[in-house]
Amino acid sequence: MNTNYNFWFVVGSQFLYGPEVLETVEERAKEMAHEMSKYLPFPLVYKVTAKTNKEITDIVKEANYDDTCAGIITWCHTFSPSKMWINGLASLQKPYCHLATQYNKEIPNEEIDMDFMNLNQAAHGDREHGFIAARLRMPRKVVAGYWQSEKVHKRLGDWMKACVGVAVSKNMKVMRFGDNMREVAVTEGDKVEVQTKLGWQVNTWAVGDLVKVMNEVTEAEIDALMAVYTDKYDIATDNTDAIRYQAREEIAMKKMLDAEGAMAFSNTFQDLYGMEQLPGLASQHLMAQGYGYGGEGDWKVAAMTAILKAMGENGNGASAFMEDYTYHLAEGQEYSLGAHMLEVCPSLAEGKPRIETHHLGIGMNEKDPARLVFEGKAGQAIVVSLIDMGGRLRLICQDIECVKPIMPMPNLPVARVMWKAMPDLATGVECWITAGGAHHTVLSYDVSAEQMRDWARMMDIEFVHITKDSTPEKLEEELFLKDLAWKLK
Repeated sequence: MNTNYNFWFVVGSQFLYGPEVLETVEERAKEMAHEMSKYLPFPLVYKVTAKTNKEITDIVKEANYDDTCAGIITWCHTFSPSKMWINGLASLQKPYCHLATQYNKEIPNEEIDMDFMNLNQAAHGDREHGFIAARLRMPRKVVAGYWQSEKVHKRLGDWMKACVGVAVSKNMKVMRFGDNMREVAVTEGDKVEVQTKLGWQVNTWAVGDLVKVMNEVTEAEIDALMAVYTDKYDIATDNTDAIRYQAREEIAMKKMLDAEGAMAFSNTFQDLYGMEQLPGLASQHLMAQGYGYGGEGDWKVAAMTAILKAMGENGNGASAFMEDYTYHLAEGQEYSLGAHMLEVCPSLAEGKPRIETHHLGIGMNEKDPARLVFEGKAGQAIVVSLIDMGGRLRLICQDIECVKPIMPMPNLPVARVMWKAMPDLATGVECWITAGGAHHTVLSYDVSAEQMRDWARMMDIEFVHITKDSTPEKLEEELFLKDLAWKLK
């Protein structure tokens, strides 16, 4: 994954105001890009004060073919006639944000005159610029406010991270070890449509191919990874052989993933040909390094996990493969308990995870798999599900509040997270089911619903948001209208 992303600052003006005004516009634009870069997660690079159709078209062509450019941010310091933006914007293939701001924070009461008005026409120019994007039906982010404000920096920074999610998506490779779990509907999907729309390359490798690589892993390689496990996690089992076997699985999977340039993988407990254990600790530690994972062959959630990790803090934020497992339905204490058989990323952990070995009463395990066991941390979060509606993709996002588990559950040997679903458990479940949300999700503390909305807009897919204000009735109406709208696209 390319982490050297930057964003291009393209400023609009025209020749009408003379060379001195254009020099001032350029100086200010460079200053703004430099200063804002101090507070943004990626550099904002001033590129041009665009004054003609050709200048705009040329910079767009350059951006389209520069792999380090993750998006462009435009602003009109003066009035910039929007017809000259048509050719460029119509050919733009990178995410696009319109920053509606102005250089001066306040109106200077004594100094303001017509020269000042001619130079500082952002209120005028940004409206002209905004019209043409609306006329072209362009997917875009509009951020309004003073360019030095913390709120503007936060919104621009969040948008930038969503753009990185787009860049990662466009280069996503998913390695499937075997097929998906038999007879399951929601983990299926149109891989050709997904590659066309999202850029994902989803292909299958036989489990026997993985076993062959596992057999080539050396004891020295396992020893080195065991030292990492010992440093990062508490060893709470005497079954060292089980941990070493997980290390063998992890090393082999990582070699295959890296050889193919894949950042996500899936497997299923129904296909463990030649393997003694379902990868538990192995999958968890790979996720901790930024790889995406999907259980039961769920390649869609595997890719989404990798994308949200890339969008999160430091390129591997607190985002993880998750599954709603069971509910606590006591009145006034309604919670979801999220977990999986073995595979929940330790980036969600409150405290230091423990390595334990236990019997897994499902699948074709010959021996007890080692896994990380921990409780998830409290905090505001989201759960996200990408589903194939047949002819289009729908991204469902629900706001949740993770809590410290209300009971210790000493006999449940898995990683788990407990949360309150918005607006409440029963209504949230009704909305989720009405929208067709999957049982597999990505849970994230670091990525917001607004960022997922931005990502869906950039990828041109449907977005559904379940919030504290949602009701099944309102959601049904929303889905009905969206069904009509997407059928017309």
